[in-house]
Amino acid sequence: MKLNVAVKPVTHEGAQAQRITAEQQLRRSVMACMLWEDTFYEEGKEIGQRISELVSQVAPEFAAACAFHARTDMKLRHAPLLLVREMARLPNHKKLVARLLRDVIQRPDEITEFLAIYWKDKKQPLSAQVKKGLAGAFQKFNEYQFAKYDRDGAVKLRDALFLCHAKPTDEKLFKRIVDRTLQTPDTWEVALSAGEDKKATFERLMAEGKLGALAFIRNLRNMKEAGVSKEAVQEYASKVNIERVLPFRFVAAARACPGWEDLIEPMMLRCLEGHEKLPGKTAIVVDNSGSMYGARVSARSDMSRQDAASALAILLREVCEDCVVIGFGNSAAVIPARRGFALADAIQKGPGGGTDTGKAVWLALREGYDRIIVITDEQSHTVIPAPQGVGYFINVATYKNGIGYGAWTHIDGWSEAILDYIKQSEQS
Repeated sequence: MKLNVAVKPVTHEGAQAQRITAEQQLRRSVMACMLWEDTFYEEGKEIGQRISELVSQVAPEFAAACAFHARTDMKLRHAPLLLVREMARLPNHKKLVARLLRDVIQRPDEITEFLAIYWKDKKQPLSAQVKKGLAGAFQKFNEYQFAKYDRDGAVKLRDALFLCHAKPTDEKLFKRIVDRTLQTPDTWEVALSAGEDKKATFERLMAEGKLGALAFIRNLRNMKEAGVSKEAVQEYASKVNIERVLPFRFVAAARACPGWEDLIEPMMLRCLEGHEKLPGKTAIVVDNSGSMYGARVSARSDMSRQDAASALAILLREVCEDCVVIGFGNSAAVIPARRGFALADAIQKGPGGGTDTGKAVWLALREGYDRIIVITDEQSHTVIPAPQGVGYFINVATYKNGIGYGAWTHIDGWSEAILDYIKQSEQS
């Protein structure tokens, strides 16, 4: 007689993983997902397929909330669009698609990116709910925004407008979208591609407040090389709105332009203005193993999951009333008491190699803290003890199996919204 033997889930490094629900699996696969980008252990296609399959296994309301949270709080762009696309296939889910699609599209180019995802397998007619959602999205943007993102891709904005039959809020504007005669936006890309002087262009855009936060951060090295004065950059840095910038972007900017690290760091720390301190003693435990460095966050980035983890550690360090930082790989050690980018450097110079998460947690427990926050990709080769106080596992990767469940509060992603979640959960 042949018996069915249950296969126990394990991490990619061999530790026994927790069995989790489809809802938990969907969250861990989505909240740190740069769609279809390969990771250290899994191919991007595998992760995307898992997300697609999981949508049908969860309630429509949960799938919709997951997509909205991923776009609004975690600042992800493509994974939420995939969730909406998969919901559009399902009879019980598609009723929520129109409003959800309108809400998760927060840039005009996401209209055409959604259509590319919709037609990834084969070109087919748009459902009524999708048409309604796209039409609603067209009513959210002005001419500057449309012109900035009206690109010569396989699907253009005019194509999407024809397909969804959006009711014009401004007939002249919609006609210019169709005719592709939108007024050319005054952006750094347009100015520089037209051959204008780089130094003068950046100085003018800053003086007029037309350089967005992400564009500003990404162009610091270009501005430095063009001869823009540090004083002018510092002044703009002090007032630009950085609310929607992910923490690891600042780490990337400092790596690209180390000479201006002293003006980048205050911008990063400014994200925390107004945050109340987390009371008591906190142990911040950061994974520095090889898999955290293995694959880039995306093909167009030189940033790793470890950079994202270090950025979170920097932010947590600022909001904890009393804390210690522990780095771990094959071994674990208390990291010197640093702040800002110096803390990231100290973590990355600490223990590395394999992933003995259990050893790091035991070290934190021996120190006797009220709260333990572990930042990791969860691919440990050892099991972990339960926290003695409050314990959080922040998963910065998208792998199928993980260890940070049970007695631990599990959080997926690396947005600064995690800080608000921890505070609210402890106040409730």
